[in-house]
Amino acid sequence: SSGINAEYGGLKQINSDMGELKNKATEGKLQPHEFQGGTFTISNLGMMGIQHFTAVINPPQSCILAVGAPQKKMVPADNEKGFEVVTVMNVSLSCDHRVVDGAVGAQWLDVFKGYLEKPLNLLL
Repeated sequence: SSGINAEYGGLKQINSDMGELKNKATEGKLQPHEFQGGTFTISNLGMMGIQHFTAVINPPQSCILAVGAPQKKMVPADNEKGFEVVTVMNVSLSCDHRVVDGAVGAQWLDVFKGYLEKPLNLLL
């Protein structure tokens, strides 16, 4: 296996591939060809409690998504209390503008947001 080719597998296959790569990395057996040459990276410092950060693109990558930790937040609501508590998460997308126009990156983030808000749509 050489990295993860997300366009060729569903969520189950991607999850399996990620587990395999994680195990290799943990065991010190991950080879450079298995993590180099990708086009899109996800950097999840949220799992360490970091709420917001900006990730730097590593060539030849075209984009990197920085994922922050989820947090509870009060927002106005049309209910008896006048507010509700929701979970929010900060993400930021860094794009190499020679490859991905910022407006296209913003459109991608909008679609990504939709999947986060309604994850069952990933299955459709």
